Amino acid sequence: MNYWIYFSHYAFFAIICWAICMLFQIIKIKRDKTLPIILFAVLGGFSMIAFTYNLWQNLGRPPMRTLGETRLWYALFLPIIGIVTFIRWKYKWLLNYSLVMATVFLVINYLNPDTYNKALMPALQSVWFVPHVLVYIFSYALLAASSIVACYGLFEYYRGTYKNTILQLANNLVYVGFGFLSLGLLFGALWAKEAWGHYWTWDPKETWAMLTWLGYLIYIHIHYRYPESVKPVLITLALAFVVLLLCWFGVNYMPSAAQSVHTYTNA
Repeated sequence: MNYWIYFSHYAFFAIICWAICMLFQIIKIKRDKTLPIILFAVLGGFSMIAFTYNLWQNLGRPPMRTLGETRLWYALFLPIIGIVTFIRWKYKWLLNYSLVMATVFLVINYLNPDTYNKALMPALQSVWFVPHVLVYIFSYALLAASSIVACYGLFEYYRGTYKNTILQLANNLVYVGFGFLSLGLLFGALWAKEAWGHYWTWDPKETWAMLTWLGYLIYIHIHYRYPESVKPVLITLALAFVVLLLCWFGVNYMPSAAQSVHTYTNA
């Protein structure tokens, strides 16, 4: 039995919960009550955790093999980031962005299912597979959230209503995301040594992974060197996410991808 046949039930429940969460923020008499907002956001998140756990058990392997499976993890991590930032900093717009993006990933999975029960190829049957993929997906979700904060900051900057708390939030997301990104890079090198005998070979995927890491490192250094600067820092952060997207999706469509040992989705 392919457990993906139950995906629509879990996804529909999660989307309904997240819609109610956002509805509570619109209704005037409910918008100041944080408990129902958090409750329905968490309920939707639990629905996706339950589906991912059951899918893992059904497949007998980590559901991290196909693009559909990686989208599932984003739909799981983004609400968690939105809920944590809402509880900590009360940013409703970031919570709503996280829930909307998670819904988009679920809808894409529903309309374009990549749900084949593919077995793990030998190179993926490593102890480093799960920690490497998990920390990378979590870091990507955090850095995606930081990019929308950067775009929001630029919007507020041009409107003349910018506040320093926006950049502080972006920094908090980037510092945590960069830490996990660095761990993913380290785990990937250890995994490559075990699978192919080399820590680093400048494979196209590895090269773009390094460029992504350097992009966020440049952002951190610019902000550290010019703490009073706002616009260049926010632009750098937004551009760093473009490099991340190229590393995640774009490299698969480049001519050099044919030489990459990191192209697994069509295997």
